[in-house]
Amino acid sequence: MLKPRLFAHVKPQLRCKSHLEALREKIANGPNLQDFINDPLPAEETNSWQEYEGKLKREKGEEQRLRLPPWLKRTIPMGKNYMKIKEQLRGLNLHTVCEEARCPNIGECWGGGEHGTQTATIMLLGDTCTRGCRFCSVKTARAPPPPDPNEPINTAKAIASWGLDYIVLTSVDRDDLPDGGSAHFAETVREIKNRNSNILVECLVPDFRGDLKQVKNIVDSGLDVYAHNIETVEKLTPFVRDRRAKYRQSLYTLKNVKQMNPELITKSSIMLGLGETDEEVEATLRDLRQAGVDCVTLGQYMQPTKRHLKVVEYVTPAKYKHWETKGQEMGFLYVASGPLVRSSYKAGEFFITSILKHRKSEKL
Repeated sequence: MLKPRLFAHVKPQLRCKSHLEALREKIANGPNLQDFINDPLPAEETNSWQEYEGKLKREKGEEQRLRLPPWLKRTIPMGKNYMKIKEQLRGLNLHTVCEEARCPNIGECWGGGEHGTQTATIMLLGDTCTRGCRFCSVKTARAPPPPDPNEPINTAKAIASWGLDYIVLTSVDRDDLPDGGSAHFAETVREIKNRNSNILVECLVPDFRGDLKQVKNIVDSGLDVYAHNIETVEKLTPFVRDRRAKYRQSLYTLKNVKQMNPELITKSSIMLGLGETDEEVEATLRDLRQAGVDCVTLGQYMQPTKRHLKVVEYVTPAKYKHWETKGQEMGFLYVASGPLVRSSYKAGEFFITSILKHRKSEKL
């Protein structure tokens, strides 16, 4: 398997040349994306995608599901760290997108893997979404139970006890709430920062139906990274996402975040393998950059259950490498592109942490 070079590109905004050179050297000598995703594959398997003779793309009208290629198969490690986090989350009535969306990397992130780094993306506002995107396995309902008023405090307590320096908060869509849950989100960020102001917080948020008042609630909460996923190319959006989730609406919210706070890092994600063309992927990357998005991740869509959209194509590691290079050329702060890359990755968080800490030191 090719190893994506997640940290190869840094924006010119890093004004201190000596710091930039030192950061690049540190990253070059440190762990790469593959190290964070899973233990390195044996040498004889690293080029398995090149020798793979199985079918990678379904023809139009073909109903047969594609077989999983070798580069997407893995053993999921489950260690004591995994069980510790799972028990604590259940005890505090907290939910994670790791579980609800059936992320293939849950064992690695929760278990810590070889590097002992624990991460979990906390899902706020309950485990039931008001939207029904055809790629997502999170359960849905028109009127989910009301949010737990103790969730912001419980979330902050759990995160503070883990001793992490970077945390990702996300949520289901709550179109049933007047503010889409933005106040609940903002309160959680403030509770975390009150307990430890050094914890960097990324919020992966809904589009709030394009309501900029709710977007500003998040922007003003004290978070460090504002993330919202575009998910797929514009042409496929009506077939992949809920009808209320619109491509241009997502771009609109991301663009306005930068206008509200130019210093805030913004981030988005694209799934591949849903039938998009190369031209459409490139256009989506271009749209994200024009909206001021700093960071982007590209990963393989994986069908969570038989009721969801079938995979149209398994994209090869070589193609992910192509999109990594293309994204760097467009000027993204960083690009994470690989078959098992998801919206949040420990490697990406490590890189963003370096940037944010440098910015804060410059202001002292």
